[in-house]
Amino acid sequence: MEIKQDLIVESSFSLKGIYQGHYNITYKGVPCLKCPNDYVIYQMILNEIRPDLIIEIGTNLGGSALYMADLLDSIGNGIIHTIDIDDRSELAAKQHARIQFFHNGWEEYNLSLATNYENVLVIEDSSHHYENTFKVIEKFAPIVTKDSYLIVEDGIIDELEFSEEFGGGPVKAIKEFLLLHPEFIIEEKWTNMFGENATFNTMGYLKKTK
Repeated sequence: MEIKQDLIVESSFSLKGIYQGHYNITYKGVPCLKCPNDYVIYQMILNEIRPDLIIEIGTNLGGSALYMADLLDSIGNGIIHTIDIDDRSELAAKQHARIQFFHNGWEEYNLSLATNYENVLVIEDSSHHYENTFKVIEKFAPIVTKDSYLIVEDGIIDELEFSEEFGGGPVKAIKEFLLLHPEFIIEEKWTNMFGENATFNTMGYLKKTK
């Protein structure tokens, strides 16, 4: 079939453009700041492992928790513990029966709250500073269950040239963490699904294998 030259439209986009655009993403009207690629990956992971408990460190306005809670509804299983240092969540998130909110920061979260769940998934999405990220994943790694995930968000700041601002950021924390924790591996089927590290969570999908 012949394509007329005047119908050909050139396209141009950049990583920084996608990054800027992700600030405008909402879920059911609630800001939910994730890369579109990662939306797809999250629903596949939740369907694969069918978690009984998701611990999300970094609630913000609650859009991510709301998105995952609806996914758990479709699976018919699981709850979310979402943690932040204050309460900024919008009403739609607060009304979802699968979400429990903790507002005293990750340091005050009692890990014993996660002991009675068979499948536990943890998401670190707080400040993205290297030191904080490392401390968070060190604390929560032991409660991640075998074959589930410790997801470390926003390693993409390296590619966006923000690393210095974040003290090395999540990727630095991940590299040091993996040296100490051989029970975790980078699950490349997620990090490389759309191309090598074509995710905001660079090197950040960590699977617990033992």
